[in-house]
Amino acid sequence: MKGALRGATPPILASGATVVLGLLCLLLSDLNSNKSLGPVGAIGIVSAMFAMTVFLPALLMVFGRYWFFPFVPRHDDVMTHDRGVWGAVARLVGRRARLVWITTALVLAGAALFTTQLDAGGLTTAEQFTTDVDSVKGQEVLARHFPAGSGVPVSVIGAEKDASRLVDVARGVPGVADAQLFTDEGAQTPKVVDGKVQVQAVLTVAADSPAAEDTVLRLRSAVDQVGEDVLVGGGTAVVYDIKQESARDTHVIIPAILVVIFLVLALLLRAVVAPLLLVATVVLSFFATLGVCALVFDHIFGFAGADPSFPLFAFVFLVALGIDYNIFLMTRVREETRLHGTRQGTLKALAVTGGVITSAGVVLAATFSALGVLPLVPFAELGFAVAFGVLLDTLIVRSLLVPALVHELDDLVWWPNSIQRTAAAQPTPPRQRSAGEPDTTAAIRREG
Repeated sequence: MKGALRGATPPILASGATVVLGLLCLLLSDLNSNKSLGPVGAIGIVSAMFAMTVFLPALLMVFGRYWFFPFVPRHDDVMTHDRGVWGAVARLVGRRARLVWITTALVLAGAALFTTQLDAGGLTTAEQFTTDVDSVKGQEVLARHFPAGSGVPVSVIGAEKDASRLVDVARGVPGVADAQLFTDEGAQTPKVVDGKVQVQAVLTVAADSPAAEDTVLRLRSAVDQVGEDVLVGGGTAVVYDIKQESARDTHVIIPAILVVIFLVLALLLRAVVAPLLLVATVVLSFFATLGVCALVFDHIFGFAGADPSFPLFAFVFLVALGIDYNIFLMTRVREETRLHGTRQGTLKALAVTGGVITSAGVVLAATFSALGVLPLVPFAELGFAVAFGVLLDTLIVRSLLVPALVHELDDLVWWPNSIQRTAAAQPTPPRQRSAGEPDTTAAIRREG
């Protein structure tokens, strides 16, 4: 247990710190739904790290190796990693490193090209369900007999003195079926609160459609002539504003996460080239996943599109979690490099960690795939993206692309530092015999 904790704690802490800091980057969001997710997720990761590094080792020590029944390990068990599937993968990488990384990089880049086909412009209410629901049927009936936007009118808030003008301006906007002042029940006069009145504009199209968002933009532009303090709200306006903020969050939070991940890797590996390499491979894996999602969502699942927050959440989960597998691999590569050099250390680390890391990836992918049973398209899409992306990371990126690139770069991967091999691993140079000293080695060979 002491040996396991000594070797496993640094990568576990680095892995957990990467996920925690990545989630905390959501605090940069202007949307409270995203901002609140960051600390909640970070607290969960910290709790899991504490349990795995303190509570679990203590619990395992209670019964020792008998926790592993029926395959109880013995002190004299010999572990061989040069055989089996991962030994074969390591030998393949060692023999054809350049071919392996070029081939895998081209395949991932080809998949990433389909990212442009991903429609993350949002989903209507009807498009968000994978099953038929009564609310969607009711909206369809409403649209057949009344203006489609009757259920969710647009609210225009302005000064009481401009009430009549606000109504006239709203009615003149293309896409607005009617506009009326909001009144108390049973009253004929408009309701006034703090000198403000509310105009309810009914749209001709469904309130959650792109055409409705265009109408809101025209309405906002039109009411500016009444006064700059006039506000346009309602369900359609909220959805539009959320989309704009989601786009802003994507451009701000994703670079922040990449910087955080790079800094954690640089501190862990004490290098610059290796962290850049790992970040680049994970980003390539992320875009390849989005490309596959674009094809699957459109041609297999038949989804109408994706939620505006889908790229951001997919990035947070895939990059923050996907980098973990590379952390586990590269920390072992660093250890083995001290004994065998970078190239042999990479192959040794790949063979030794292959089964463990792959098992972790399969478990995580299976966990997220459970989101697919929910009748909501956004959850089904996120579950598929994370499950597929995790498998892509652990089976292709971590198993082939990263080891092949490290093998190709050799000691350059640790730049600007270098890893000195330990004395035990250094070959002992033959001692020069002095003049007249007998060659004992030759004598031993003759007698043996």
